[in-house]
Amino acid sequence: MDLNNLNLEPLVLDNDAKRLLLHSCCAPCSGDIMERLVQSGIDYTIFFYNPNIHPLKEYEIRKDENKRFADKHQIEFIDADYDRDEWFRRAKGMEWEPERGVRCTMCFDMRFERTALYAHEHDFSVFTSSLAISRWKNMEQINDCGVRAAAKYPDLSYWTFNWRKGGGSARMIEVSKREQFYQQEYCGCVYSLRDSNKWRLQNDRPTIELGVKYYGRDS
Repeated sequence: MDLNNLNLEPLVLDNDAKRLLLHSCCAPCSGDIMERLVQSGIDYTIFFYNPNIHPLKEYEIRKDENKRFADKHQIEFIDADYDRDEWFRRAKGMEWEPERGVRCTMCFDMRFERTALYAHEHDFSVFTSSLAISRWKNMEQINDCGVRAAAKYPDLSYWTFNWRKGGGSARMIEVSKREQFYQQEYCGCVYSLRDSNKWRLQNDRPTIELGVKYYGRDS
């Protein structure tokens, strides 16, 4: 897909920043964002830190898909620690909270705190995330967490760009189909998997099978 043919304005980083650290949650959510950054000539690095993704099999598939697409565009890909035990420690007592609730806020905070630290230690003055492109997520909740994480460092800001506008969510699906990305069927955490399967059973649908569904392939 040639983004120049879509009449999209080139992206410009806040405060005339020269480099961007992009926290990426998965290939489908970051695909269009990555291509727009490339087309805009922005120097950026992918930071993959998502200890919320369970089980390990699902985590590895999502990470590998993201790295495959980064390698295709010759974009640096930082594979951060999985840190699963710490995620579960922070989630204790929130096991039955609903999606978009306090457990999700905790999750975004944890991931962005680590991203902001890396950005600070490696001379990035701005970071952002692919999380907010999904219509299943609360954009304000995500941006609040990003801004809060960046505020800990005087030399850092969080870019609250609305990746959904101008057809971003639709292009996300187009890129996913073209690249035949792995199609995850739940947010990522074990509680999301539990609740998704509960809903499926209640609606006479088969439970989620890991590692089998891909965009653009016959299912």
